[in-house]
Amino acid sequence: MGDTVRTLAYGSWPSPIDAALAAAHDGHPDHVGFVGDEAWWTEPRPAEGGRRTLVRRRPDGAEEPVLPAPWNVRSRVIEYGGQPWTGVVRDEGPLVVFVNFADQRLYAFEPAGSGSASGAEPRPLTPVSPVGGGLRWADPQVRPERGEVWCVLEEYTGDGPGDVRRVLAAVPLDGSAAEDRSAVRELTDDRNRFVTGPRLSPDGRRAAWLAWDHPRMPWDGTELLVADVTDDGTLGEPRRVAGGPDESVAQAEWDQDGALLWAGDRTGWWNLYRDGEPLCPREEEFGGPLWTIGRRWFAPLDSGLIAVVHGRGATALGILDPETGEVVDAAGPWSEYEATLAVDGSRVVTVAASPRSAYEVVELDARTGRARVVGAAHHDPVDPSYYPEPQIRTFTGPAGREIHAHVYPPHHAPLLAQPVAVGALPPYVVWAHGGPTSRSPLVLDLEIAYFTSRGIGVAEVNYGGSTGYGRAYRNRLREQWGVVDVEDCAAVALALAEEGTADRDRLAVRGGSAGGWTTAASLVSTDVYACGTILYPVLDLVSWAADETHDFESRYLESLVGPLAEVPARYTERSPVEHADQVTAPFLLLQGLDDVICPPAQCERFLARLRERARPVPHAYIAFEGEGHGFRRAETTVRVLEAELGLYAQVFGFDPPGVPVLELTK
Repeated sequence: MGDTVRTLAYGSWPSPIDAALAAAHDGHPDHVGFVGDEAWWTEPRPAEGGRRTLVRRRPDGAEEPVLPAPWNVRSRVIEYGGQPWTGVVRDEGPLVVFVNFADQRLYAFEPAGSGSASGAEPRPLTPVSPVGGGLRWADPQVRPERGEVWCVLEEYTGDGPGDVRRVLAAVPLDGSAAEDRSAVRELTDDRNRFVTGPRLSPDGRRAAWLAWDHPRMPWDGTELLVADVTDDGTLGEPRRVAGGPDESVAQAEWDQDGALLWAGDRTGWWNLYRDGEPLCPREEEFGGPLWTIGRRWFAPLDSGLIAVVHGRGATALGILDPETGEVVDAAGPWSEYEATLAVDGSRVVTVAASPRSAYEVVELDARTGRARVVGAAHHDPVDPSYYPEPQIRTFTGPAGREIHAHVYPPHHAPLLAQPVAVGALPPYVVWAHGGPTSRSPLVLDLEIAYFTSRGIGVAEVNYGGSTGYGRAYRNRLREQWGVVDVEDCAAVALALAEEGTADRDRLAVRGGSAGGWTTAASLVSTDVYACGTILYPVLDLVSWAADETHDFESRYLESLVGPLAEVPARYTERSPVEHADQVTAPFLLLQGLDDVICPPAQCERFLARLRERARPVPHAYIAFEGEGHGFRRAETTVRVLEAELGLYAQVFGFDPPGVPVLELTK
């Protein structure tokens, strides 16, 4: 069999990693927390319509899903969501409060104690909005002493994406607000467009939260606000203690002594401060972009130490001694940690992964330094010798700037390794991440393995504008979206070809959301790529900036492109929809019909412009009912991966076994 494989074309290698297997492992655990001394978290269910359930770890180590289908623990606040649940233990057992995705109501749930999780049905705490899904909640904190849940309330007042207000609110636990909006107690006014959930000082007398306003995004500038909590449970006038238009505070917490901790980037890096004093000044990140409400990069321990997720271009889990500034990192195989932390005594729980393992729930004992997997443990679904073997690379771009990337060469099992395929060099696909203020983590991704195990290389590019490398690197994209990202991706692709790693004639580009924009912009402005895969993209800047996206990102383009009123020509010049006639490479366009962030109208206009050409470029458009921004259903992921491989098969000239032929419109 080895001799046969050694003559197969790149892209045609047999692989046990099929689309169904990759889809079954899509998504990962998130939003960890403690309920009493039990670790709980949310976990995806791709085969159940893409819902997320709650999972608890029993004292005997058994993992148990808490909520059956169709309950879906997920918030839509700022559309990207946020911390969707919280829990406490009372005399009668656990009390969990969560957001249900379908109606966005807060629910209280009291699962059965020691036998099973089949307690009484969840009961609603908040009403249904008269504006469809227009009452939304995130970042809840139970206050048993007041019989309330304090959280973020997002309330739509009309049908437009900007008809919205956000405040801190207190929801009664007795259910009296389930049919009565007036029973919800507002803790702040709506002077700020965006807020995070309140954090209470140990004595309960002060509350801290983050706020920001248009046109800033939270990684541009936020304000850390503190207000006194009065005896009747109301908040006094807030005062700013950190942050501003040019300083991003990503998180704030109180330590056990009542000192205020926060992660701010006044030095150009998100570092930790305690009452304004730096704790561990380093050129690395102890925070990150606040794409969802309630992210945690650090958590104070009762001992006075601080658990931290930190790093530069990657993340580690460490324990910081605020008196010395020393950080001791946890030992273990993990190389990437998520911005979700929970602590109980000396126990620290988070979510971590590596290039050889998918995301798992990991617990660190801060006293012993021992870390172990306690939930969602990775189990190899196939022989791990089929996994990709990534390389951490730094390339040189225009003007000599550094470009960070992860390169995944084609890779097969050891007995079939290094096949001498037909064609001297393999095809490569450049992956542009979303955001664009985000980055690609170096972790096991079976969607990448789906391609590399078949003989197609992948290069994930953390182009200028990505996080994890300081504010200066992040700011390279200011007013340069569609320029720097496109140039950096092209520079990596061409460098791989020039060094003899990739076939110059068989380069592709793909990406979703902002990565879909970069892909489309690359196809209309460069001749680097032979084809591209565009997922739920931005394609029309003018319409997107006007009224075609949600409130959170509605002014994002002012920093990415420039103010529309001042540089209207730039919006037209850079929009792929205005240059559909310049696309010469075949492409695949994939879109969710329920997407309110990058709506289908963007794709439809682009395709209409394409059809105006005398000879449209070969392409395929697949739209998915019931899918929003980012695909969650297993059957969707299967269709997407097979269609993408089908595109590369036709353009690059190979025949992948068992994959349906993708029909291209010509």
